Amino acid sequence: MKVKFKYGIATYSGTLDEMTYGNYRDGLVCIGRKWVLPRSTEYNQELGDVGKNVSSIYADVSADYKSDLRTYANLYGKQVSPKNKLGPNGYALFVKMLYALADENIGTVDLKNLTYNDLKTLFPEVVNVAAAVENGYLPNVTGAELLDNDM
Repeated sequence: MKVKFKYGIATYSGTLDEMTYGNYRDGLVCIGRKWVLPRSTEYNQELGDVGKNVSSIYADVSADYKSDLRTYANLYGKQVSPKNKLGPNGYALFVKMLYALADENIGTVDLKNLTYNDLKTLFPEVVNVAAAVENGYLPNVTGAELLDNDM
């Protein structure tokens, strides 16, 4: 549900009073849902391991690369995302790119064990946002060719 707060608070991210909140569109939209403890399954464990590894890789990439991802996410939100849907953020598109890379390189890329150095040295096709778009790992948007800061 869309949330509005009192006392001049525009948005909030996190969990509070059994509700989980997220802010979107640069702080213009806040969405809340009831917090639910997920059941633990083998798939959840696998997904968690991949998520932790991808997060550690993202922490190692350069600030300029992250800035390019944010710019790309903004362009993607304006050009690709439906008007009635929230666009993805830079991290979500980074994850999307890595999953596309893993799908194309089945057997060689394991997202649980992939490292930042592996990504930089073995996969030049994703070393910057422009290359990832050019090689089909991210959807094409106008202006993506200018986002050439390396990881």
